[in-house]
Order: sequence, then structure tokens, then C-alpha cells
Amino acid sequence: MTEKRWNELSVTDQALVEELSSALHISPLIARLLVLRNIRNTAQAELFFHPSLDHLHDPFLMKDMEQAVRRVESAVEKEEKIMVYGDYDVDGTTAVALIYTFLKTFYPEVIFYIPDRYGEGYGISFRGIDVAKESGVTLIIALDCGIKSVDKIAYASEMGIDFIICDHHLPGESIPAAVAVLDPKQPGCRYPYKELSGCGIGFKLACAIARHRNIPPEDLEEYLDLVVVSIAADIVPITGENRVLAHFGLKQINAAPRVGFRVLKEMAGLKRPFSINDIVFVIAPRINAAGRIDSGNRAVELLLTSDPVKAREVAEIINRNNITRREHDSDTTQQALAILKSDPEHQNKKTTVVHGKGWHKGVVGIVASRLTDTYYRPTIVLTEHEGLLTGSARSVKGFDVHAAIDRCGHLLEQYGGHMAAAGLSLQPGKLNAFREAFEEAVASTILPHQLVPELDVDAAISLQEINEDLFRLLQQFQPFGPGNLSPVFMSSGVADTGFGKVVGTNHLRLTLHHPHAPSSRFGSIGFGMGEKIRIAANRKLFDVLYCIEENEYNGNVSLQLNLKDIR
Repeated sequence: MTEKRWNELSVTDQALVEELSSALHISPLIARLLVLRNIRNTAQAELFFHPSLDHLHDPFLMKDMEQAVRRVESAVEKEEKIMVYGDYDVDGTTAVALIYTFLKTFYPEVIFYIPDRYGEGYGISFRGIDVAKESGVTLIIALDCGIKSVDKIAYASEMGIDFIICDHHLPGESIPAAVAVLDPKQPGCRYPYKELSGCGIGFKLACAIARHRNIPPEDLEEYLDLVVVSIAADIVPITGENRVLAHFGLKQINAAPRVGFRVLKEMAGLKRPFSINDIVFVIAPRINAAGRIDSGNRAVELLLTSDPVKAREVAEIINRNNITRREHDSDTTQQALAILKSDPEHQNKKTTVVHGKGWHKGVVGIVASRLTDTYYRPTIVLTEHEGLLTGSARSVKGFDVHAAIDRCGHLLEQYGGHMAAAGLSLQPGKLNAFREAFEEAVASTILPHQLVPELDVDAAISLQEINEDLFRLLQQFQPFGPGNLSPVFMSSGVADTGFGKVVGTNHLRLTLHHPHAPSSRFGSIGFGMGEKIRIAANRKLFDVLYCIEENEYNGNVSLQLNLKDIR
């Protein structure tokens, strides 16, 4: 296990902590956690603890929104056929399901299209445009893709097809000449919140159309289950507007989930209400598996159907896809690790670039994430497909891997993404040149501390401070996710009661206490931390990082420490 650096977060304005503590009648610890989440006053604290859909931003603040609504309404008036086009991952398929379902409530001439991951690749494709032309489509609404598709949009224009682009990725040097481009990250867009998911952008388009048609805002709440799934799966920050959407999306998916989500939950054996983590680890892998192994169309079919029998049939196919995906994932990861271990030069590099013949294109992103966890450096995993090397990149905390890839753009056929992850393709003959260019781009810009995994610590507390009241207050910080992670605490000078052991597949099970206060004992679990048993077993005192959670066993509920590290 890679040693991690503990970074105890500092609060520069202690007076603000005291002010919030007094004004909100909360402990200094809770006030500190709020300040660390950039809560600066009581009004912001009120919104944080009590999210409201009334606080969502006006969709018409987004650049080109008026043009987008006008073009949709023109298509409806002239009875044009509309294609809803989206990427094959969770964000794209949920976005397609949202806009397709919404448009169908008042207009019948709508079809959807998901590109084939292997035959067409990421984003808008020439084949997709040709299918639209053959189907008589004159307007395409592209979701979670399109911001860099300058040539594709020009091609569609020649075919007499207009585009509305709804994307959240970083634009290139040129913005496509679409009828409307909805992307808060494009120059000149004054939309206040820049981190919406692709499905979130689609939801804002639906909100704008609904307002134009005098559809009550509450009629759109049924789509928030799709939005929260996209937010969780695409790992966008759960801050600001995303936090409001995630809060109410969780309410929707738990109170009145669409049939597809309900069936997936049943098949996974999940009994408790959905959390963000459940979406990330239960729902997202299965929906993604459809596009990785079979077709993203399966995922959209599952999300659209209201027939439980059909939903179960499709879900069973998707579940089998997910099993196949896990097998490819495991095999490819082991092969990639073997290649890297046999490369004596790899240990001296600031990057990991590995490729293999026959690796399944659908799992290279997952494998890149696993290699990043192992070696903790910007990582690219490539496989051969239709004469090209194509693959995925993953970054380490704080390093912009997309910018590094951009510096190598002259060697690539295609690339796109964002700070933490990217996709790319190149000619096989350029691999060595790219490998060297990428290493140089990273080595010249990455900081030494970015090559050491870091754990942020919200506060140092003693185990005696942990009780049901504290846990109840911490629950009000949910939903947790990027930008609002579950608070991580540090306790020093703790010991195990002497019965610590390794359980399951290398998980560490301890019962922790302070020797001077043995009555405050907490069961603790450290997933994948079995080798750390040596620290706990020598009967010396040690320090721990953890989150506080509830554990249910045989009907008994107790507080448990979810260990993040031990030293």
C-alpha cells in the first residue's frame, strides 16, 4: 500500500468559526467544517443545510439558451423530426433519457441515438449524422458531447441538419457553428455555476422550455433521479447548484424511482435508501457496462421503460454485461501491472503509459484508474482498435492531465476531456514519440507533492467527542461527494483492544479506544488495509484517519469508524 501524506486543513479565519458557532448555536467543530466548505455567513449556512429548488439559477442566464428554446419550438411548430443524441456513458444516457422523455410529453416526432463505442467512438459521429439524415431528422440535440465537434457540425449543416449542443466539457480553440451551444465553460457564458453534468445541462434546457410553455416547475422534479445519477457517476463537484440537484434527486430516486433504477436496486440486493456512494458503486457500473460491452441503447431502454417485465429483461442483460466488464477489467489490470513491473525505466518516470493488443476498449479507463491508485502518477492506458491506439487517461490530485495531453496534441488523432480524465487516439507509429512528449509535458509541470497521495483531514478530535449527536449533525452535510466529502477526522494516541484481525479480502477490523478513556470504544473497518495489522498488533499507540458512519449488524445499529489510514 502506498504511503499517504496527511494534510490537516487549516482555517485562516478563526473569528468566522466563532461567529458561525455563536450565530447558528453549533459547536466550534461543526462551524469549522462549514468554513472548510466555504460557508462564509448564516445565509449560506441556511442554504447548505436546507437546499431549495427555488435557489436554482435561471436557465436563461446560460449563453444561447434563448436560441435553443426558439429552435426547439420552431421544430415543434413545423413538425420536424428531432433526434436526441448522447454519449454512451452514464451522463450521456441519463441525459438522453431526460430530454427524450420530456419532449415526448408534448411532441411525438422524437427519436434517440447513442453512438457505438467501437464503431463510432466518443461523441458526435459522421455515422450518427448520416442516420439522422436517413431518418428525416432536421434537428439534433446533442448531450454530454459536441463542444469540440466543429467538423461534424459543419457536415450536418451541409446535410440541412441543425444542432443544439448541451455539453459540460472544456471547449477547444473554436466553438462549433451550431444553432445553440449550451456549455457554461465556453467563453462569454455568464451562467453562475460552471460544474453541471451533461445531464444537468439537459435539465436546464428542459427547465427553459418548460418556462416558455408555462409547464409548472414541479412537473420537472420527476427527472431529478436521472440528474443525481449523472452527478454521482460523472464525479462532478457536489457544490452549489449540483448539491441542490443531488439533494432533491436522492429524494426522488428513493421516494419514486423510475422502474429501471428500482429493478437494478433489487438485483443488487440493496435494501437501504440510495446514497451517492450506492449510485457510484451499484447503479453507475451497470449502466456504464451497457456501453462498454454491448450498447448504450440498452441503458436508455432501461431508463425509458415503465414496464417492470421489460425492465427486468434489459437489466439482466446489463447485469451480465457488468460481470463480463469485471472479468475484462481484472484480466487487463493484471496484464498491465505485469508489463510495468518488467519495465526497469518505469519506476524513474513521472508518468505511466501502457498499451496492449486485444485489451477491451471498454475497460481501459477503469484500468487507468487502478494503475493510478497503484503508482500514483498521471496514467494512460491504450489498446489497438481499427488501426489506431485508443484509450483513456487518469490524473492525480491537482494535476491537469488534459493540459498535458494538449501539449502533445500534434501527435494525436483526437483527444478531449477535463482536468482529471481524458480520452485520446493516435497512430501506432507515433506511440514512442507520444510517450516521450507526455513524460516531458508532465515532468516539467507536475509538483513533487502531487506525486504523493494526500489525505485531507478536516479536524483532529478525540474518540470521546464521537456520539450520536455529532453523527446526526454530520448527516446534515450530505449528500457527500467531490467538493463536499464526508468529513475526515484524525485521532492521535489510540490503541486496539487486542482483538484486531484481517477479515474478508484484506480488510482490517479493529476496536479502537484511548487508553486513558477505555469506555469510548469504536468498532473500525479499514478496507484493503490488512497489512496495517502490524501497526495495531504491537500494542503501541498509533494515529488514525477515519470517517464516522453507522454500521448495522443483526438488527443492531452502532457508530463505526471507516478507517482511511493508520500510522
